[in-house]
Amino acid sequence: MADYEDDYDDEERGCGGKEPERSDSLRTFGAFVKGLRQRAGLTQEAWAERSGYSLSTCAGVEQGRRFPPPRFIERAERELDAGGALREASKHLSRGPGMAVWFSQWAKMELTALSLYAYDCRMVPGLLQTEAYARALVRQVPPIPPDEEFEQRIALRMERQALFHRKRPVTFSFIIEQALLERQTGGAEVTRELLDHLLERASLPHVELQVMPLVQPEHAGMDGPLYLLETPENRWFGYAEGQETGQLLSDEKALSRLHMRYAKLRSQALTPADSLSLLKRLRGAL
Repeated sequence: MADYEDDYDDEERGCGGKEPERSDSLRTFGAFVKGLRQRAGLTQEAWAERSGYSLSTCAGVEQGRRFPPPRFIERAERELDAGGALREASKHLSRGPGMAVWFSQWAKMELTALSLYAYDCRMVPGLLQTEAYARALVRQVPPIPPDEEFEQRIALRMERQALFHRKRPVTFSFIIEQALLERQTGGAEVTRELLDHLLERASLPHVELQVMPLVQPEHAGMDGPLYLLETPENRWFGYAEGQETGQLLSDEKALSRLHMRYAKLRSQALTPADSLSLLKRLRGAL
């Protein structure tokens, strides 16, 4: 059985750290895309129009500055006649660029997880965010990152959502605060798109979404966000995050406490059916 902590040092386990550098795998992948584009006789501008992505995104992928979104990879596979090579190469891309080192291990574990549970009181969890909502969030917290780092963060956050369409479905449970939706981060249009996205995600058979109502005198989430993950070996891990730090948790006693808290949160939140009704009412009010 894999030990997910042995290959990471203390800095990556939650003692802080810098944003990682671009990986060689991204540079190599980008050069490959560029070669296929040139073979097809397309300029970057023509490829951007044909791909449906912006010129900055296409250029960023070719330069190894941006993590290619799943739909970009599939579009390039088809339009550039890659013969499956891009799809295979994408499996070996590093997820480090634009991702804090303390979160990178958790993100790698997500790739093969059987179950993922998430409660967050600060924002809608990354796996449920729209690109517009993610952009609004990143712009809220100073200092605002340079353009390159900003785009890397957004691309990686969107790329993680490929988990929803994995051949072997992940069992998801999300608990989100109604207050986060009422806040309308990014404005009414961003919130409308976010609510539509949440309704779409909630309709998937392997996704359970619950909303914690504005008025709830008993609340087990007072200690902040918590995330739980089950590996293919049926081993559980937890993840907790704060200002400038994050921590991967494997201690059995700590995990027991997180499971108890998450179970309590589930009982205190609205049922999935009532949560769906509330999301529809909030959407209709905008």
